[in-house]
Amino acid sequence: MSVLHVTEPAQLAPEWDELISGLNIGVLLTDERGQVLATNDVAAELMQLSRTDLLTGARPAGWQVRDDTGAPMPDWAELAGQVLRAGSSLSIPLVIARSGQPLSRIWADYHAVRVQGRSRVLVVLQSVHTDVSHSHGLLDPLTGLPGRVLLLDRLEQSLVRARSRGMLTTLVLVDVNRLVEFNAEFGFDRGDDLLRTLADRLREGLSDEYTVARYGGDEFAVVAEHPSGAGEEIAVQVREVAGWPVRVGRRSVRPGLRVSWVTTDGHASVHTVLARAEQQLQYGGRR
Repeated sequence: MSVLHVTEPAQLAPEWDELISGLNIGVLLTDERGQVLATNDVAAELMQLSRTDLLTGARPAGWQVRDDTGAPMPDWAELAGQVLRAGSSLSIPLVIARSGQPLSRIWADYHAVRVQGRSRVLVVLQSVHTDVSHSHGLLDPLTGLPGRVLLLDRLEQSLVRARSRGMLTTLVLVDVNRLVEFNAEFGFDRGDDLLRTLADRLREGLSDEYTVARYGGDEFAVVAEHPSGAGEEIAVQVREVAGWPVRVGRRSVRPGLRVSWVTTDGHASVHTVLARAEQQLQYGGRR
């Protein structure tokens, strides 16, 4: 969704309520500061709040919203500002919890809209089902890891947290070198097995707080947050986890890997961070 023109709900409350009350998805309309201007009962139920709480900003004791890695989400003002600045949609998986106990998991789709000439954010909420991630195109079907779209969302969120909390974000790219030659020698099925093996190693061998994603056909990405350092230790760990030999038939083959990394305090853009990491890979990476 790019630009949608609707009438300010405060002026046509009955029409707005009639429009959204019968929907089976949650709807929120917020201003640029994240203040909820209008909502429906489905949104309140998914968020484990009352409509009054949503509209006033009140939250019960212990109520929390986190991403699906368990990390606290940026506040709604930050997300609204991000969507409006970018002028594009943003899809984020959310976990609603109270006193640390998960209550519901939902997808939140943020869209920049125009309401009587004013910038607003329309948030569509849906309950998470087993196929939601795939239908959103966010999970890689081969490895089950987050795909490129979700990686960009996660990296953007990490940069926001780094800026606001004085932390660092490191992006590590891992290129499976000579995958074409591997496929030619052993077949595409073996090549797929290799990618799945590397994905499992990265997912299981690294911290649960890291985001591991499939960035491209023969590339993986890892996003990590840390208080200090240059990120080299994280890159070394990634290489060690992924670099063990792989059994191919009766042979033991060590995957050829190129690794690059970029560490930032969050003031670089997503595309700047990715471009720097890709440039390092292009010039040979760090073997």
